[in-house]
Amino acid sequence: MSLVELVYRLSRSFPDSERFGLVSQARRSAVSIPSNIAEGAARRSTAEYLRFLSIARGSLSELDTQIQIATRLGYIEGSSEFEQCTNVLFARITALMNALDKGGNSR
Repeated sequence: MSLVELVYRLSRSFPDSERFGLVSQARRSAVSIPSNIAEGAARRSTAEYLRFLSIARGSLSELDTQIQIATRLGYIEGSSEFEQCTNVLFARITALMNALDKGGNSR
């Protein structure tokens, strides 16, 4: 959720011409991460949870790419807070996936 807030703050400074482009895409990717984690946690099987965690991790990678593009285009300066947050979140999602995967395919 903190990453979503950060992305919304960072994307406020993007040019108006990106409102329906990079701003919208980055915000959707950011919101997708906790949404998929929550949806997966509510599922009835570990296999489904793992699938939603994988989708969340994919959205995180998408978001990282979108922020890199915004940085290259000069819309934002490199954000160490963003980098730190994404690195920690990627590691946590991966650790959770590994722990669930070791536990078998049913909850």
